[in-house]
Amino acid sequence: MVKRVRSDSGPFSVQKHNHVCVKLGLSIFLVGLAVRLLLWDSFSFSSVVVETPPPLEELKADSPVLSSPDLKDSDSDDFPGINQTQISKDEKCDLFVGEWVQDLSGPVYTNESCHVIEPHQNCMKNGRPDSDYLYWRWTPRGCELPKFNPKKFLRFMRNKSMSFIGDSISRNQVQSLLCILSKVEPAVETYHDKEYRSKIWKFRSHNFTLSVIWTPFLVKAAIFEDMNGVTSSEIQLYLDKLDQWTNQYKNFDYVVIGGGKWFLKTAIYHENSTVTGCHYCPGKNLTELGFDYAYRKVLQEVFKFFTKSNHKATVLFRTTTPDHFENGEWFSGGYCNRTVPFKEGQIHMIGVDSIMRGIELEEFEKAVSLGSQGLVNLKLLDTTILSLLRPDGHPGPYRKFQPFAKDKNAKVQNDCLHWCLPGPIDSWNDIVMQMLING
Repeated sequence: MVKRVRSDSGPFSVQKHNHVCVKLGLSIFLVGLAVRLLLWDSFSFSSVVVETPPPLEELKADSPVLSSPDLKDSDSDDFPGINQTQISKDEKCDLFVGEWVQDLSGPVYTNESCHVIEPHQNCMKNGRPDSDYLYWRWTPRGCELPKFNPKKFLRFMRNKSMSFIGDSISRNQVQSLLCILSKVEPAVETYHDKEYRSKIWKFRSHNFTLSVIWTPFLVKAAIFEDMNGVTSSEIQLYLDKLDQWTNQYKNFDYVVIGGGKWFLKTAIYHENSTVTGCHYCPGKNLTELGFDYAYRKVLQEVFKFFTKSNHKATVLFRTTTPDHFENGEWFSGGYCNRTVPFKEGQIHMIGVDSIMRGIELEEFEKAVSLGSQGLVNLKLLDTTILSLLRPDGHPGPYRKFQPFAKDKNAKVQNDCLHWCLPGPIDSWNDIVMQMLING
C-alpha cells in the first residue's frame, strides 16, 4: 500500500557554489535542481511504502508497552519514533475510511504510567493475557494520520476549555485523552459529581480545563438504574427538554458530544408535558414509537440548540459506537473473545446500529445544510465504522480484576462495548487532534 505524504523539508539539498563564470554557475544550479527534483520524487515514493512487519510475537520480549515505567518526555514536540507528518491542506482525505494496520511502536502511554484509568477499563491490570490489541493503529486510506502530539495540543488549548458530553463512551474517550496528555502534564481533578460520572480537570501550567458531563440521553431523563445496570422502573424521557449541559455550553471552546446506546432501553416518552408513547413497554397500554423516533427527536433538538446559539465554539458530533457481543448480550452470556481486527467487508453493522448511524448522518446533514444562525463550527466525528472493525479491543471478562483466578471456567459478565486503555479509542483522539488542530 502506498500513501502520499507531504513534508515541509526534504532530505536532499542543492549545494550552491560561487563561481567566477556566471553562466557556468547557472548551469550547475539548474543541473543540481533537476537532480534534486528527481531524488525528491524517489524519496517521496519509497519512504512511504509500508513493509510487512514481523509477527508481533517476535517483538513481545523487547516491547516496552507492557512493563515500562513512565516514558520520559522528549525536548521536542515528538515522541521518539513517532511520525508527526501532517496531512497536506491540498490533500483530500476521509479520516474515517481506512484500515487498522500493525503499529509495533505501541501506545504512547501504559496502564502503569497513566493513573486515571478506571478499573473496568484497565484490562492488563485485570489479567487480560494477550496484548496484540495494543499494536494496531487506524490508518485512513490515502493519507497519513499523525499520532497525537500532547505538547502541541496543550499549547493550542492554553487558556481554553473543552468538554466531552454524553454517556460512558464519552467518559472512556476523555480518559484516553487524559492518559495521552499526562506524558506532558498530569491533570488535577477539581470536581466530580456524587457518582463520579461528571468530572472537571485542570492543566494548570496551560490554564486548560477539560471536563466530562454525564448525560446519556442528552435530554432530561429520570433514570432508575444502579451502577451495575439493574433497573427498578422504566426511564422517563423528555424528548423536547435538553439536559442541563446546555447551561454550561457557554463556558466551552470545544465540545465532543455523542450518545445512542441508551435509547435502546425501555423508556416512556414525554413531549409537551404529555406522555406520547414509549419504547419496549409491554403492558403499559402506550403507543410503541420506537427508539429511532426518540433518537431522531433528540438529535433535532440538539442540533437546533447548537445552530441557534450565539456562543462561538467548535462542536464535534460523535456517531454511535457498535458493540461486539457474540452469542448473547451483556446480560445473557454474550462475549467478545476475538484477538485481531476485522478487515473491511468481514463484518457489517447489526440493524439497530445501522438505524442509529443513519439517523445521525441524516440529522447532521440537515443541520449543516440549513446553515448556522449562530456561531458554532459543527463537525462530524464518524467513529462508527472504524470502531466496528475492532472486536478485539474490549475488556470482555477482564472488566473485573482477575476474573478467572479462582475458577478458570467461571461464568462472568463481559464488557464488549467499552474500550481497554490503552486501546483502539486512543486513535479517536488522534482524529480529534487532526480535526481541531492540524487542520
